[in-house]
Amino acid sequence: MSIKKSGSAVWQGGLKDGKGTVSTQSGVIQDVPYSFAKRFEGEAGSNPEELIGAAHASCYSMALSMILGEAGLTAERIATEAKVSLEEVEGGFAITAIHLDTVAKIPGADEAAFQDAANKAKEGCPVSKLFNAEISLSAKLEN
Repeated sequence: MSIKKSGSAVWQGGLKDGKGTVSTQSGVIQDVPYSFAKRFEGEAGSNPEELIGAAHASCYSMALSMILGEAGLTAERIATEAKVSLEEVEGGFAITAIHLDTVAKIPGADEAAFQDAANKAKEGCPVSKLFNAEISLSAKLEN
């Protein structure tokens, strides 16, 4: 099976004074503005790192759900945040790390089984496999 999805961006102007918009094939994200100030100076708005974080968090949560299902468990809720680190390195900037922070409510799950599933999801999530960055995880099971 091969699935192809797309995102697109349009940029106008120079690096610091320019601006752009980002969209997704589905139209769920449509012409969302992004800029140098939004990415590097803390101005409100979107940027590539938060979009990567959202993609990674959603992919990880689905992977964890799948692994739990294979163990006969169904989560009531999986909430994941992916913190993406963009750092200046030799030769420019790079995404050097992503920290996944997940909290899940899973009836009938014990801590050891949950941690095992959480780590398998971190390694097996297709978006995790994409990055050449350190990926860390904090996983908490709610009662």
